[in-house]
Amino acid sequence: MITRYALFEGKVREGEAEAFRTAVMETILPKWKQFPGALDVRVTFAEARDEGAPEFPMILAVNYPDMAAVEKALASPVRTEARAATEAVLSRFFEGRIHHHVTLAHEFQL
Repeated sequence: MITRYALFEGKVREGEAEAFRTAVMETILPKWKQFPGALDVRVTFAEARDEGAPEFPMILAVNYPDMAAVEKALASPVRTEARAATEAVLSRFFEGRIHHHVTLAHEFQL
């Protein structure tokens, strides 16, 4: 299995945390759940961080069965729509940047 993570490093604008969460759940998440071949799409919101630690107020993770499914999803017009929805929400509520990571599940099997 392959997981693509988007780590949102930065912060939600002051007083906008609840509106940000709502926009993510109602706007961003449904778009990413439409990705062809996606097994699971989930969002995790950070509640608190240790002082001095990087801020990741949100992590978006999409699981795929294999690289062929990832490539199909990335080439899909759904990706364009999902990115546009994500950028619209981020421009309203978020100050920071996004890191993308790909994890191959078999790397962690014992």
